[in-house]
Amino acid sequence: MKPDARRLPVLSTLFLCLALAACSGNGNSPAGPNPISPRERAFLDTLGQRTFAFFWERTDPANGLTPDRWPTPSFSSIAAVGFALTAYPVGVERGYITRAQARDRVLTTLRFFRDAPEGTGPTGVTGYKGFFYHFLEPGTGFRFQTVELSTVDTALLLAGVLFCREYFDGTDPGETEIRQIADSLYRTADWQWAQPRPPGIAMGWTPEQGFHDWDWRGYNEAMIVYLLALGSPTHPVTPAAWSVWSSQYQWGTFYGQPHLGFAPLFGHQYSHIWVDFRGIQDPYMRGQGIDYFENSRRATVSQREYAIANPGQWTGYSKNVWGLTASDGPVDDSLFLAGRMRLFFTYSARGASFNEIRDDGTLAPTAAAGSIVFAPEIVIPALVAMREQYGDPLFGQYGFVDAFNPTFTASTPVPQGHVVSGVGWFDYDYLGIDEGPIVAMLENYRTGLVWKFMRKSPYIITGLRRAGFSGGWLDGAP
Repeated sequence: MKPDARRLPVLSTLFLCLALAACSGNGNSPAGPNPISPRERAFLDTLGQRTFAFFWERTDPANGLTPDRWPTPSFSSIAAVGFALTAYPVGVERGYITRAQARDRVLTTLRFFRDAPEGTGPTGVTGYKGFFYHFLEPGTGFRFQTVELSTVDTALLLAGVLFCREYFDGTDPGETEIRQIADSLYRTADWQWAQPRPPGIAMGWTPEQGFHDWDWRGYNEAMIVYLLALGSPTHPVTPAAWSVWSSQYQWGTFYGQPHLGFAPLFGHQYSHIWVDFRGIQDPYMRGQGIDYFENSRRATVSQREYAIANPGQWTGYSKNVWGLTASDGPVDDSLFLAGRMRLFFTYSARGASFNEIRDDGTLAPTAAAGSIVFAPEIVIPALVAMREQYGDPLFGQYGFVDAFNPTFTASTPVPQGHVVSGVGWFDYDYLGIDEGPIVAMLENYRTGLVWKFMRKSPYIITGLRRAGFSGGWLDGAP
């Protein structure tokens, strides 16, 4: 991540069956009690194609590095590369590109990371100990300025790598090489080295100051970090790591939804892109009587209920205009707008939960779109409504721009984006880490593509089992 970055009781067996059916549609007529209309289906097709095009057109074909954002010139984000690797097979299945085109782009990307220089020096390197720097120079792929070697961003990159390992299962030399390099990259990551305070895993490391003082603990986007570390065949962490990670979970209720607290919705979405948590439980979730999929559904619903209640009286919030997550914003300043003094932010991890509310009226379409698998009956109408209500300033070349703020109508200069008179502030940029969940989760909703292949990954299976997961599809896995 960037630097700081239903009114339902416990599921009954009947409701679980309905919920799983609702998110396993084929894209033509999703199953369940709320099938989508032809109009909604046409919009999702447009959204998926435009969002995919961001990764295909803006990634450097010479090295596979995806920009953090566009059109503002920027460094490359290794997490955005992980999302790009996840998007390419989606493009194949949707007919946007050929399998050969995707294979070649993936090979270029994996070869770059395999051959990139590593070491303890502060410059001229891309990573160390199998981990990579959060941001990379777009041309050389070397470390950008003094950013950290990031465990979570490396995990998001490796998740995309492992998805490609499973998807490209053909016998031609290119697909064989993809599997070989993917294995090598994953096996090289030294998760034990990243444990200066075992059994926890540190957030990052720099050559100037060593390891960060913080480990990944408590519920957030780093589930994928621990699962990949537990599944490593070469440098695995012990099962105690998951116990420490989950020991600091916070459980509470927000707008009638009991769930694990984490305010920005990306924390409820990222790991779910690659891991199918439906019907499987670790010890913590067995104790709560639900699974992480239902937990994310509740977090999504609670955010919508928060927007409907709108305690901050932000302009535009409604049952179909909602969604808080890490995103761009208009300014870092306090202004008198919509009847009161209000504090606004530029890039910030916005969210709403029982344990934190950080809200300045800035909404990010990816917050809703990334939850389409969890609650399609509220997400799809929201996406259509936002597109129709706000039009071209919100929906452009690559689908939804990163964020918008209907409250911010001030004429004051803004460092990014623009203010449409009487309508609000709109971003100009598309962000890779926010585009990624849209294209991946949309495909998981329509066909379950990413989940289907990742359920075959021996590394994901091992990681889940060592974390204490059981039930559902996992019990039938090899």
